[in-house]
Order: sequence, then C-alpha cells, then structure tokens
Amino acid sequence: MEWYWILSLLLGSILLLMFIGVPVGLAFIAVNSIAAFFLYGRFGSFDANLSASIGQLTDNAFANMTIFAIVPIPMFLLMGELFFHTGLAKRMFNAIENLMGRAPARLSYVTVAGGTAFATLSGSSMGSTALLGTLMVPEMTERGYKKSMSIGPILGTGGLAMLIPPSALAVLLGTLAEIDIGRLLIGGIVPGLILASMYTLLIYTRATLDPSVAPVYDIKFIPWSSRLKTFFSDVVPMVSVIFMVILLIMFGVATPSESAAYGSLGVVILSFIYLLIVPWFQGKKEVVSNFWNVFSVALWKSMWGAGRVTIIALMILFGSSLFSNVLAGSGASVKLIEWVTSFDVSGLVMLLIMFGILLLLGMFMDQLAMMLLTVPIFFPIMAGFDFGMGPERQVIWFAVIMLLAMEISFTTPPFGLLLFVMQGVCPPGTRFGEICMAAIPFMGCAIFLVIMIVIFPEIATWLPFITK
Repeated sequence: MEWYWILSLLLGSILLLMFIGVPVGLAFIAVNSIAAFFLYGRFGSFDANLSASIGQLTDNAFANMTIFAIVPIPMFLLMGELFFHTGLAKRMFNAIENLMGRAPARLSYVTVAGGTAFATLSGSSMGSTALLGTLMVPEMTERGYKKSMSIGPILGTGGLAMLIPPSALAVLLGTLAEIDIGRLLIGGIVPGLILASMYTLLIYTRATLDPSVAPVYDIKFIPWSSRLKTFFSDVVPMVSVIFMVILLIMFGVATPSESAAYGSLGVVILSFIYLLIVPWFQGKKEVVSNFWNVFSVALWKSMWGAGRVTIIALMILFGSSLFSNVLAGSGASVKLIEWVTSFDVSGLVMLLIMFGILLLLGMFMDQLAMMLLTVPIFFPIMAGFDFGMGPERQVIWFAVIMLLAMEISFTTPPFGLLLFVMQGVCPPGTRFGEICMAAIPFMGCAIFLVIMIVIFPEIATWLPFITK
C-alpha cells in the first residue's frame, strides 16, 4: 500500500472517531492498534511474527509513558488545583483588584493577571475560560463594562497560559517532540511577558480613548499602607512559588520535574499558613478546628482533578507513540518528509503553511488532539529546513511558535472552541458576534508576537541558552 493511502486512512479514521465523540486518546489507540495489526501482520516488512511486532510496538509506547520528563505534568496540575480549591487563587484575585484602586478598567487587568496565573497552572485554557467567564463577566457587565473589555481579556489569557511557565501543555509538547523541556519552558518567558505587555497596552489604550468601554465607579479608598500590606501578604507569597519554579529551572538548580514537585510542596505549605497558622494567631478557633476538614476536601478535589487530566495525558502519550511508530514502520513518515521537502519552497513558506493548518485544526479540536496529529509530522519536516540558528535553537523556536499558533486557533472566528465555551458561560443575551469581535484585538496581539518571533528568533531562544 502506498504511503499516502496509509497516512490518509490513519488521519481520516482518527478524525472520524473524534467527530462522533470518541475521546482523543482512545481514538488514537484504537486506530493505530488496528493499523499495526494490518501493517505488521500482512503488509509489513518485518520477518518476526505478528505478536512479537505488536509486543515491540506496545513496549515502545509504554516506555514513553514512564519517562522522568513527564513528571512535571501532574505536579504542575496539582499546583493549579491546590491554588484554586484552597482559596489562595481567589485571595490573590481580590488583592490585585484592591491594589489597583480606581485605575480605569482595573477588572480587565485583574482578569488578565489572575486568569493567566490560573490557566498556566491548570494547563487548561478551556477550564480557565469557563471559570473566568462565570466569575468575571457578570461582575464586569453589572459595572457597565462593554463586552470587548470583559470577554476579550479572558479569551486572551490562553496565549499567556501556553507560554509562561509552569505550563503543563508546554511540558506535554516537549515530551511528544522529544526536546529539552527545561529550555522550552524558559523559552516561553520573554514571549509571554511581551504578550502580557501588549494586552496591558491594548486595555489601557482602549480605556483611555473611549472611557465608556470601562466606566469608572466609586469604591472605598484604601490607604497605601493597607495596599502594601495586602501586596506582601496576599500576592507576593503566591507569586513567589511560581518564580521559585522558574528560577530553579532557569539556573539549573533542579530539573523541571524536581522544580514542579517543589512548587506543589510550596503551595501545600502556603495552604497550612493561610488556613491554619494565620487564623490561629488571629484567635479564630472555629477556623482552626475546621482546618483538617477544609484542607482534606481541598486536597482530595485537587488530587482528583490533577489525576484525571494526568490519565488523559498518559493516554495521549501512549496514542502518540503508537502513531509515530506506525508511521515509521509503514515508511509513511519518511516518504512524507521526502515529499514535502521536494517542493521548492522556503522554510518561511513551510512555516506559514503549518501555521495555517494549526489555525484550521483549532476550530475543531483541542490542543492535545492537535499535538497528537501534528507533532510527529511537523517537527521532522521543520528539521529539514535551516533557519540559520542551529538545530537546538531552531527546535525551541518552532515549539514556541507552535504553542502560540495552537492557542490563537482556539479563538479564531467563527469556529474557535473557546468562543463556544465563552458563549456557554456568558450572561443571557450575549450575541456570538460580540464574543468574536471581543476576541479579535487580543488575537491580533498574539499574531503580531508570532511575526516578531519569526523576524527576531532571539525573543524565544535568547533566555534558554544563556541560563543552561
């Protein structure tokens, strides 16, 4: 069978199963297991018997599920779940709002800052969008915010969530692509800060030029002494855990897996401080006596949430490994790379084609499914082009662009998945067109960042290669 028929049957069958509602991991495992049976049992070039071939295939897949590099995924997810269920995230949200005083559009800034922190730690842009849409949009609508200033920042936080470490999705991409996870995490810092600055400038400019998009309302004046106290008690400890994780990786003190474990331990310690020690000093006996009930419930919910997503990630890793091995065993991957590189196109044109494919896929599937379909194909193809920065830097550069492309695709009208998630949680009467229009300016910021990274690759490659 020709390689293009094999590739078409694999991708077509997987997409069909996903379309009818089969979970992504199960769809990949089912299709590739059947493909392995036919390829190795009848059409394959192996002399060994079928059971030995299938056994080798599954051994390779299980080996990819047990590598040390994927340990950060459950640890980062546990960090985010603990932040949320122990109330530390809400505490930080409220503190940031109080610190901003009467600043115009301050709830939009709070949404960007708090939403980025939650989405980054949870590794779920869809979960973050649903949560913030439920909590923040009704509040901002009640205070007179236009849809562009209440919905837009929430949709925009996804791009930051994919870039700024600790990012569970970045770890998963690095694992699938078999690249240095530590460098990939560090590589997202500078682009993430630039994108955050763009969002801040966008909100400030719109609020300044048209104050009606975020009306100013009277609030109780908070003295600067109280603001400083709030900053150091409710913001610095939470942010310090995230910075600790980043710095441990950046300076090579700990591996990403070890740093993630330290981060989870840091959140547990903060939970004890805020839920037990502080109330004890304040004489709140009822809170102290109820500590173990509150903490045990929060811990159980956090472990359940992190475990559920981790199992999904492991299934995806298993399916991805099967997919890669089947492609390699059938010769489809080699033939595809040879076919693509035979065209007389530049690396930038190929990058643009891949970017367009990711935007298209994002209208129909989530990031995990996109990674499964594209990573085994895109990274080998890009390795065949020379962008003049060396192979190690080039793979980090492309991975950062791919992370951004996947998140942009999530908010691309008219079929971006986050647009439909937002419509489901917005107040009644919110039109779908309003959601799309709110997303476009923030999506434009992310696209402009991609262009900057293509023109100036050092944005994504400078920091990772001076710290390790």
